[in-house]
Amino acid sequence: MESDLRYYVRRLTMERAAAQRALTAEARDRRMQLVESYTRKIAELRG
Repeated sequence: MESDLRYYVRRLTMERAAAQRALTAEARDRRMQLVESYTRKIAELRG
């Protein structure tokens, strides 16, 4: 089973790549909100 940290790092990477490919500013902004959320979760897990 995948650890929480590994999951969030994987999702962060995926969302960052999706933001770079986004066709609209709105889509990019939604993806970047997820990137920020995953970044916070990773920081919390690392203490």
